[in-house]
Amino acid sequence: MDHDEALALFDRQLRRNAQADGPGTRVERVGGVVRQVGGASHDWNGIVWSDLDPATADAEIEAQVRYFTALGLEFEWKLYAHDRPADLAGRLRAAGFEPEPPETLMVARISDLHTDIELPDGVGLYEVTDAAGVDLAADVYEHAFAMSGGRLRQRMHAQLAESPETVRMTLAMAGDLPVCAARMELHPGTEFAGLWGGGTIASWRGRGIYRALIAHRVRTAAELGYRYLQVDASDQSRPILQRLGFAALSTTTPYQYQP
Repeated sequence: MDHDEALALFDRQLRRNAQADGPGTRVERVGGVVRQVGGASHDWNGIVWSDLDPATADAEIEAQVRYFTALGLEFEWKLYAHDRPADLAGRLRAAGFEPEPPETLMVARISDLHTDIELPDGVGLYEVTDAAGVDLAADVYEHAFAMSGGRLRQRMHAQLAESPETVRMTLAMAGDLPVCAARMELHPGTEFAGLWGGGTIASWRGRGIYRALIAHRVRTAAELGYRYLQVDASDQSRPILQRLGFAALSTTTPYQYQP
């Protein structure tokens, strides 16, 4: 895989030409940014792409703060290490944005990845097709990441009900116990599918279930005709993904603004 080519394609297809990521959301191209604006409390609001320079950056940041503040919405500026200008992170902090921990943008060509699925005895994989399955997946995320998943739960319910063609959700079950959950965001008309979620409850970690869910989604993405898989990887998942054939192309940091 040519890393520069893959990164340029990612920027063009998923950022500059971003599609709305759920029902009720819209993508707007204004000034030097591409932003998403949601219509419900659980929707993601933020800047997915910017093309700025030192002369325009501060004014554009101020314009976006005014826009989202007028709507009463918190929002995220999703900053990548290769975005311009080079000091954009400092400009965001000066404008009142708060950074969250950075993640690594990792991409793999699907044809280079293995699709063999190896699970512990007694564990099976099941596709989420209804509201009960969404609740089980959200419960796994809350336990695996020690976080409140209320907004994510609402978003997954809405996505599965209103635009099921944009997502695949999978559960790993040990009998009646959900032990791992993951989802794959689909971007019709592009060459990318995205891996998200990937959470295993603590007592079942280290048994290869996370890797099995990656292989399962690789197989599904290949069947759907996608060329690349993309992940925003945490420090915990990055080594696993590297061993499986994913390459680090950049880093991404969420900068949050609260009106």
